[in-house]
Amino acid sequence: MTLNQLAFKMYLKPNSVEEYKKRHNEIWPELKQLLKDSGVGAYHIYHDPETDCLFAFQETNGSDSQSLGENPIVQKWWEYMSDLMETHPDHSPKQLNLNKVFSL
Repeated sequence: MTLNQLAFKMYLKPNSVEEYKKRHNEIWPELKQLLKDSGVGAYHIYHDPETDCLFAFQETNGSDSQSLGENPIVQKWWEYMSDLMETHPDHSPKQLNLNKVFSL
């Protein structure tokens, strides 16, 4: 099985980090299960308080987690989070994929 890694950044609206953390601490069980069933083995999100950028890192087991955006559960989560983040008209978070330049 191939281990895929994906790093990207997203953008919080000002003064939203505490609510963002709260909602993620209470992540919906069906979303958590969907991520696991889709091969997401690790998913970490970090906050940069100077810029309100979020840095996310995922490891998946041979799957493409980018296609999860088509799932109604994910779309509902995006809508739920859209008041805290910069989003596109469909409520998907604005994100920028990052390119790996070094590994040890």
